Amino acid sequence: MPLPAPELPEPAHADLDSMLSRKFGKEIANYFSGSPLNRVSFLRADHTFLSTAFKHPSTSFLVFSNLQPLFKSPTELAYVSYKDVVPLTGEDPYMQTEDEMISTYNSSKFTPQLIFLGLDERNKNGLLYKDHYKGAPYFAIDATPKGAIQSAAEELAKNLQERGYHFGEARMHMTLPAEEAAIYAEARHLLDWNARNPFCAQCGNPTLSRYSLRPHRAAPCATRTGISNLSFPRTDPTVIMAVVSPDGQRILLGRQKRWPPHWYSTLAGFLEPAESVEEAVRREVWEESGIFLGRVVIHSTQPWPYPANLMIGAIGQAIPEGETVHLGHDAELEDARWFSVEEVREALRVGTSGLGDEAGPEYKEGAETPAEDGDCESAYDGCGEWVFGWG
Repeated sequence: MPLPAPELPEPAHADLDSMLSRKFGKEIANYFSGSPLNRVSFLRADHTFLSTAFKHPSTSFLVFSNLQPLFKSPTELAYVSYKDVVPLTGEDPYMQTEDEMISTYNSSKFTPQLIFLGLDERNKNGLLYKDHYKGAPYFAIDATPKGAIQSAAEELAKNLQERGYHFGEARMHMTLPAEEAAIYAEARHLLDWNARNPFCAQCGNPTLSRYSLRPHRAAPCATRTGISNLSFPRTDPTVIMAVVSPDGQRILLGRQKRWPPHWYSTLAGFLEPAESVEEAVRREVWEESGIFLGRVVIHSTQPWPYPANLMIGAIGQAIPEGETVHLGHDAELEDARWFSVEEVREALRVGTSGLGDEAGPEYKEGAETPAEDGDCESAYDGCGEWVFGWG
């Protein structure tokens, strides 16, 4: 049986009455958002703070191996303590100041990537720094067995397995509680970004990660001549849209050839340079399905750490003279068609499951949908065709 879907995170100030909430409704928070941590990003360069946080008794470390997080169970992440990570990091990786780290940097010496994630201010036993910043620190650490830490990482993995923990791919089931999912998302995004950027894209020299930002070192480099010589974590804005018909009674869905049978989805795509969200929605829908959109409205957003996206959910409505499906522009989709709101609602109720999970008991693969009054929708291949289902 598939695990139940997690609840969405609580939106910020959900009970606050304000002009904006009365006009637009409550804010919508999606899965992977709603982190309980205060990132205190301005303290990432403060090595006195980081050194104190790293060794504090309340500190939690989320361990990754090959970008897979450590689990207690499918619905619970596992955290380890300072004594568990010391064999990989040494007693205090923040002993040197930032300038000292840069001046003594040796790119041939491999050290595990360590990311400060933030403070959980709900923990009353957390650290207190400068009489103002308080909470339990959270770090993420890359314990992938490689380089100089291979034996220590393998030993740690063995010990964790003996405790009943395991490394698993969080994307496959997405059953973590919302707050846990948000912590995982931040950690995975930053670890993946570090792993993908070991060298400067302009001069080719090795890069050094400091407080999750990367300055270039050594030879002259164009990135050192501007206002900043840092490479910031990349986040790619991506639109995903519910396209409704001019009469508001149907929704456009498409499928790629590589997907399992009967899988259909809303359309999505990356923003291009110098393009607004609304323009990207109209362009992607036309390129993939031939549908022309009129009004586009942004619904809500979602961080998506696979590897580094911000999903921007939108709703767009087709114009009356532009609702005919045409797949001849971009070859990305194998099929696209209109489905009634009732068909989509029923498919969401009985036909959704995690990738690799078993479908629910009411699911019927390729379930047929009889045409009403003997008519066929123009976007269908014929009456009585299967609509879609996930399983």
